[in-house]
Amino acid sequence: EVQMMESGGGSVQPGGSLRLSCSVSGYTFSRFCMAWFRQAPGKEREGIATINSDRSASYRASVRGRFTISHDNAKNTLYLEMNNLKIEDTATYYCAAHPETGVFYGGPSYYPCARSFDFDYWGQGTQVTVSS
Repeated sequence: EVQMMESGGGSVQPGGSLRLSCSVSGYTFSRFCMAWFRQAPGKEREGIATINSDRSASYRASVRGRFTISHDNAKNTLYLEMNNLKIEDTATYYCAAHPETGVFYGGPSYYPCARSFDFDYWGQGTQVTVSS
């Protein structure tokens, strides 16, 4: 059984940084698309960054230049480095995985490697709160 577990959330002031981790257990994907999603109160869940087994990454415009997604094959762990955090980044953050990869249109200059409904495996979420 594949399990994904996020960690690293917390509270930070605007302009601060956090690093989210997502450990994957139960299966090692040779070919994959992994992603970070977030859901703010009262809003729909949105994908913000994806990375595939070829290490090709894509970012939604709202986080591009501030967030960095990466994957450590040896540790089978997905990361999201978040810098210059803004109040509007407050949300529950989820990692997700899909054992295939492609190229799809997700918004202006955002080409995720899978569509939201493609993702088979999800973490339970970790809260990120940005406030002064």
